Amino acid sequence: MTKTSFDVVVVGGGPGGYVAAIRAAQLGLSAALVERAELGGICLNWGCIPTKALLHSATVLRACREAAHYGVAGADAARPDLPAMVARSRKVAGRLGQGVAHLMKKNGVTVIQASARLAGAGKLALDNGSTLSARHIILATGARARELPALPLGERIWAYRQALVPDAVPKSLLVVGAGAIGAEFASFYRAVGAEVTLIDMTAEILPQEDAEISQLARKAFEKQGIRVLTQCAVTASSPTATGVKVTLEQQGKRSELEVERVIVAAGIVGNVENLGLEGTRVKVEKSHIVTDGLCRTGEPGVYAIGDVAGAPWLAHKASHEGVLCVEAIAGKPAHAIDPLRIPACTYSHPQVASIGMTEARAREHAAKHGGEIRVGKFTFAGNGKAIAMGEDQGLVKTVFDARSGELLGAHIIHPEASELITGYGVATALEATEEDLMHTVFAHPTLSETLHESVLAAFGRALHG
Repeated sequence: MTKTSFDVVVVGGGPGGYVAAIRAAQLGLSAALVERAELGGICLNWGCIPTKALLHSATVLRACREAAHYGVAGADAARPDLPAMVARSRKVAGRLGQGVAHLMKKNGVTVIQASARLAGAGKLALDNGSTLSARHIILATGARARELPALPLGERIWAYRQALVPDAVPKSLLVVGAGAIGAEFASFYRAVGAEVTLIDMTAEILPQEDAEISQLARKAFEKQGIRVLTQCAVTASSPTATGVKVTLEQQGKRSELEVERVIVAAGIVGNVENLGLEGTRVKVEKSHIVTDGLCRTGEPGVYAIGDVAGAPWLAHKASHEGVLCVEAIAGKPAHAIDPLRIPACTYSHPQVASIGMTEARAREHAAKHGGEIRVGKFTFAGNGKAIAMGEDQGLVKTVFDARSGELLGAHIIHPEASELITGYGVATALEATEEDLMHTVFAHPTLSETLHESVLAAFGRALHG
């Protein structure tokens, strides 16, 4: 007879849900994972992983085109093979999905393919007609792309799923939304030959990032041939014989643009529907479930983690929440996540990565508390490894509290930014001061030396800049 009673049942098998189930099993709790589609969720199957596979293909293509600069002949004739790129991307996602299934089996987690909804205290009703009972229920149902009334999705207007499996490279493309997802798709499609226009309603692309970094990213995008329009929105669209005609409104002025395809990347909406939240004390605000620092909702025994529980919408935040939520359930010491200690990465070309406060926010914070900040900057043009790699464009920026030496924020723009930001992440977690970072020995020659130099620069001690 199939087991129907558990200590913990997790609804949703994305990076938050499956990690929560694994940690529950590790702590000796009986655990089940209910997933209606593919293990790994959107991140593994239709988000983080397949997009990075495509973006790496673009990086290889770009390297081939620039090979003559490095003394390699003939590679500049390389061209994109889009079907092969897409096939590799899907294969990568499939491999990791199998890996998650193996982890479930290895850790003794019961996996049930179904949809689930709350059905009373400690109960879940599945769409296969069965019922599960659990002392603790964790909702990890994720989020989906926000749809825009002016841009109904279809054959020519794509969300991220369609953008990941194109039949051909569109000659012209409009990307609506210049956050991380939009910037990444703009970078990929430009690399494989599309004429790309990237728009956003805010004053800058990557609006969540430090303003100086966003401006550098915009310049880099425009240098690649991406047309960037900010403070711009789509107010209407209509199909044409060869694509889509859109009406743009930018600072009160209207214009029309015809493109072959459109990608909508204008935010996400939490998957809170059909969960049986009606009649419970679970509170929903702006499509996201409200939780406390330990992921508890207003309903006893019900928790929420990851994208469905709100910003920041990051896979690693979801995984960390899954662990702390289960450890709290098991009676282990658990601490709420400080959002300022969660790194964010955009895998465009160049990449952008950050942690903590922007310079503007840090100045506001300091002004409120009667303090001051110190800002350090170091360009990759002064780094030997970056010059040797031919990747000497970019900036590392650090923001410190002038009195305490606390690292308030760090920001990087460079093709390897996502790998470098973890250095500052560790420093933040350990509450390292500027002195700790100054006295750290960084290997030479490495790109990570720029992290050191930026810290030194904040205190007037930069050695190579």
